[in-house]
Amino acid sequence: MKTALLPDGLTRTLAGQVLAFAVALSLGAVIILLIDENPVTVFMTLMRGAFGDAEKIAGTLLQTTPILICGIAACIGLRGGMFNVGIEGQLFLGGFAAAWVGFAFALPPVLHVVVAIACAILAGAAWVAIPAFFRVRYGTNEVVSTILANYIAILLTSYFTIFLFKRPGGWSETPPILATAYLPELFSFSRLNVGLLIGLFLAIATAVFFRWASTGYGVTMVGSAPKFAEYGGINVRKVGFGVLLASGAVGGLAGGVETLGVHHRFMEGFAPGFGFDGLIAALLANGSPIGTIFTALFFGALRAGSLLLEVDTTASREIITVIQALIILAVSADLMMRRRGDRTGERRWKF
Repeated sequence: MKTALLPDGLTRTLAGQVLAFAVALSLGAVIILLIDENPVTVFMTLMRGAFGDAEKIAGTLLQTTPILICGIAACIGLRGGMFNVGIEGQLFLGGFAAAWVGFAFALPPVLHVVVAIACAILAGAAWVAIPAFFRVRYGTNEVVSTILANYIAILLTSYFTIFLFKRPGGWSETPPILATAYLPELFSFSRLNVGLLIGLFLAIATAVFFRWASTGYGVTMVGSAPKFAEYGGINVRKVGFGVLLASGAVGGLAGGVETLGVHHRFMEGFAPGFGFDGLIAALLANGSPIGTIFTALFFGALRAGSLLLEVDTTASREIITVIQALIILAVSADLMMRRRGDRTGERRWKF
């Protein structure tokens, strides 16, 4: 009797996601044809723009870093049954908090980075604390509250940047942070920094936590079968609150890494869409932290490759946004079909 290499549930999940991904790319190819471009040429240009040489690869990894960290933030929320759509706002507040520490205080090099990162983490956690409280106390929908909080966070950081901390004579940006708060760069020819290593470590640590730690198992049980977890003695409300706080903290960390490692200041719109891309990457990876490494790399490659798209073809780089939207629709449809087909009503999170 032969033994399957993968469990049936995992096989169906992977097959469904691969099919959703293929459908999205096929629809994207149709749209490219409608604008009188060759889909093969467009996709090959994207590949060259993302992986053509060492500098382009570094650029792709630079784009991947915030998407990966935001994706891990989303994975944490999904594992606990919480859909944190406010990662974008948490990223902005975390980025501003790190910039403020970076330019307002003079500290020794290593300590300066640690304090700035810690403030970014605290800012992200604090911002999600209000939606988390209303979610566990009154049962409000965290999707609505966190997505509305995004707009408030972005406008709030804009107000701080323009009216309170604007650099004299400059654009809508804060003063540059001190060099002691810089994240070390990995290569001299790129702004790629140790934030990438932080993201990879975080993904592995999160996967290990959910796989082998008893607390991580409890979080997974709350997310997949809350009634069963409550019957087993787990405080579902407490776990849900903690999950959202942890997710927001990691979202704030993503903003801190982007500020300290790339821009070295806070600017209006300094990281557009990274939070949402991270959420999509986590969904495409089915809530797997390890899988999110690869889906984040895919979205990072799309962003980096699109820079060459408008140079070598007549296609607009906005076609990337269209492809991402198609992926969202396809993955969402796959998730809905799998949930309806699951008679037990439980969500299966895979590593």
